[in-house]
Amino acid sequence: MKSSVLFSILFLLVVFNSMAQKKEDYKPYTIENTVVKLKKDYPDITPITPLISNDVVYCENVTYKKTETSKLKLDVYRPKSNNKKEIYPAVLLIHGGGWLVGSKENQRIMGQHLALNGYVGIPVSYRLGFEAPYPAAVNDLKDAIIWVKKHAKKYHINPDKIVVLGTSAGAQLATLIGVTPNTSLYHSNSKISNEVKAIVNIDGVVSFIHPEAAAESKPGKQSMAGIWLNGEKDENFNLWKEASPLEYIGKNTPPTLFINSSHPRFHAGRDDMLHILNQHNIYNETHTLSGSPHSFWLVNPWFETTLNHTVNFLNKVLNHENK
Repeated sequence: MKSSVLFSILFLLVVFNSMAQKKEDYKPYTIENTVVKLKKDYPDITPITPLISNDVVYCENVTYKKTETSKLKLDVYRPKSNNKKEIYPAVLLIHGGGWLVGSKENQRIMGQHLALNGYVGIPVSYRLGFEAPYPAAVNDLKDAIIWVKKHAKKYHINPDKIVVLGTSAGAQLATLIGVTPNTSLYHSNSKISNEVKAIVNIDGVVSFIHPEAAAESKPGKQSMAGIWLNGEKDENFNLWKEASPLEYIGKNTPPTLFINSSHPRFHAGRDDMLHILNQHNIYNETHTLSGSPHSFWLVNPWFETTLNHTVNFLNKVLNHENK
């Protein structure tokens, strides 16, 4: 009897270990890999390339936070100006990768182009799920906002005009950060507010528990969201709900821009959020790029459209003009 019980336990352990995903099981989420993946269905696409301009000041790999496991870094791209007192709105750029992979380098080109349009673009790293699960990434990014405000003078930033922009999983994070300013739910050791003035969500879900988000968790299969959230939805529902930006939308939500692909999976909860924003007369825009794949922002011809929608929205809600 004891031997059969022991055998069953060992069998279950083997099954569990075979199902458990590791970082090595996922390909790096890069611009290059994205192009290779998408070329099969979109043969005419080309990768976006770094912007080299004398009108942009480049400052890369600045450490903004040290944890027990890593040094978290960000890049700062700002407009070049002869006026030492000139300040600009800043955009914190949060990369995607299913909460488990990806890097700030994917957002560098967008940051460079934002600088060329009168903004300080700040691609930022954060702890991914295999290093530290939720809510580590949220805390890291809120700390990044505080760091930006602390160092605003050095980098010619207007601390009262900080925006979060995220892509895919980064869009979920950007939205969550934007709708939970200064909440006790996420720790902060600073008296400086982590509030932002606007949210740009590029093809990211705003709810993990909405019926439209069924693809984020599948029975019998370990999902990327499940790894990040310490268990699948049926195992850890409360945390899936807690990490859903839709739960916090209300009268104090900042203006929000959605730029979406043609894939409904990545719109989960969006329309409900828009309904609440409209109820409170909060400015919002939604642009769906017809025929586009997920990760459209990393390739041409959709990068320029994404940039233009973003700049036009920011100019409007921040009352900013590139001089």
